[in-house]
Amino acid sequence: MSAKEKPSRESFEKLPDALAIIMDGNGRWAEERGLPRKAGHEAGAESVRAVTRECARLGLTELTLYAFSTENWKRPGEEVGFLMDLLERYLVQERKEIMENAIVFRAIGELEALPPSVRTELDRTREMSRKNGGMVLRLALSYGSRKEILRAALEIAELARKDPAAVESLGEDDLRRFLYEPEMRDPDLLVRTAGEMRLSNFLLWQASYSELHVTDVCWPDFREAELHAALRAYGERVRRFGGLLSDEGR
Repeated sequence: MSAKEKPSRESFEKLPDALAIIMDGNGRWAEERGLPRKAGHEAGAESVRAVTRECARLGLTELTLYAFSTENWKRPGEEVGFLMDLLERYLVQERKEIMENAIVFRAIGELEALPPSVRTELDRTREMSRKNGGMVLRLALSYGSRKEILRAALEIAELARKDPAAVESLGEDDLRRFLYEPEMRDPDLLVRTAGEMRLSNFLLWQASYSELHVTDVCWPDFREAELHAALRAYGERVRRFGGLLSDEGR
């Protein structure tokens, strides 16, 4: 295969149905190059485009990107404002790409905390892509997994107040019904860029059995080649989910 040819889906040992990525290292990438942090975020948006397009081409079912955490609101106001402006531009500019690739756009998090103009464009992009039949692209925005789980616990407590019997019959997986997006698949593979070895409050419940892949590459440099490397590493994993493979139990 030449450098210009892209691998087919069949060239991978196996592919995850659902991929989640903690996009880290925009600021570090910019600082290493003597650039303002804004330049790192702008370059990171290009990686979002490239990775989304390639995941859709390979036929993944879902791609969830950690775009803005609840903790990110603590950053300097100027940087937060720039990130919100960048997000708003992305939501408008990527509509053509989303529709051409039949992508279904969704978002999870405390979305009411986003600026009204961002929420407006988010709703428009989500609605126009609603009937597409391709990969789900999900942005985690103003997202924190502990807050998501707390929100679920409060809803269950309210259900217990109204109908105690309904709570008594809940099973472990029923918690999913109370999360931001109940139909969201658990990620088979969770990738983190920039070498950090932590989940940073991302999908703590959903990623309980996810395979983890950490790369030292900062997010602005994470493009198709780095994605393929992560997918090939996933293909080498043996997923037991706490049990044994059939031949191991013999």
